[in-house]
Amino acid sequence: MVDIAQQAAIHPASAKDAAAARVPLTTIDPGQWRALAQRAVEPNGYYLPAWALAVSATARSRTNASALPAFDKTSSRLIGLMPVISLWRACKIPLPALVSAHPYGTLCSPLIDRDAPIEAATQVLQDARKAGAHALVLNDVALDGAAMHALKQALSRDGLKPRILSSYLRASLDATQDDETLLRDALGSKKLKELRRLRHRLEEHGPVAFDVARRPDEIGPALETFLQLEASGWKGKRGTALVQHAGDAAFIRRAVPALAETAQCEIITLRAGTAPVAAGIVLRHQDRAFFFKLGIDERFARYSPGVQLTLELTRHLCADPAIASADSTASADHPMINPIWRGRFAIGDVLIPLRRHDPVVALIHGALVGFNTAHETARRLVRRLRK
Repeated sequence: MVDIAQQAAIHPASAKDAAAARVPLTTIDPGQWRALAQRAVEPNGYYLPAWALAVSATARSRTNASALPAFDKTSSRLIGLMPVISLWRACKIPLPALVSAHPYGTLCSPLIDRDAPIEAATQVLQDARKAGAHALVLNDVALDGAAMHALKQALSRDGLKPRILSSYLRASLDATQDDETLLRDALGSKKLKELRRLRHRLEEHGPVAFDVARRPDEIGPALETFLQLEASGWKGKRGTALVQHAGDAAFIRRAVPALAETAQCEIITLRAGTAPVAAGIVLRHQDRAFFFKLGIDERFARYSPGVQLTLELTRHLCADPAIASADSTASADHPMINPIWRGRFAIGDVLIPLRRHDPVVALIHGALVGFNTAHETARRLVRRLRK
């Protein structure tokens, strides 16, 4: 098996083919990228150009991503885009595979043109082959989403099938429902009454207001409020707040105002009087919202400020006819949002073989299983140490 892997490395695609197939993310024309995002068969706010380019420019451990672009053969129109990095960079595994570039938010479903989904998916796979990859690894993709469906159809034409490495169910919101009915069904009358009581107690610190910053001139100050709140809590204590790392701070301060210019980002804030008690960043792509991050002032923890903010966000999204659904982008067992947003959809990591009967894919699969097992063991250990 080692000999097989060595042969794959010794006989890669030609340098010319590889250079044409896998290109720096920064070389993708922003206008074509934005147009593709408008036509994407499945929304992904984290692969919008303003967000993904800001991540690739400065975000910690996420810079200098490449891309597998697909173009219409007759018009040179961009019809598909998958940001990628090497398997070595992603996992320190020295095997010929490409991995979806992580855009900070936990969703890596590629952008596939709804007008040519099979053609786009087929070309993305062909680009990966030309780049010398024996497999693609898609992390955090919607397993039943339209982008994955297009990739499956393209694979089936070559007699190939994707392999699911891991999966979980993630909380989502059906924003077409009546907000109060949805919240009552999710939480029950008793829990909602308790939350109203806590809100009334919060009002002892000043009138409670829910603000939404959308315009470029107002979103900058709102972002700074969010960053301060996030750094003041447990994320700050663990050193994972965005503002604590120069590259992360630069990325978010570039991405949020840029997306606000196209009405694709907003900052939500809950205040008691003049004091902000919770804030969050929400991206928008097509008819879907993406709840990126939440920060709270832990001095007000007894009033459940994160829950109070999420209740207001739920009402805000359900009242917006432009939004049909919202992705929590949260972990499987998120204790705050799971009880409120009761919709679920499957998210997973997928291994896509690029050639039939390729023994190198078995090596890649085994290495990834071992990597994921070690990673999960380390996570459990860290959680125990933090208790």
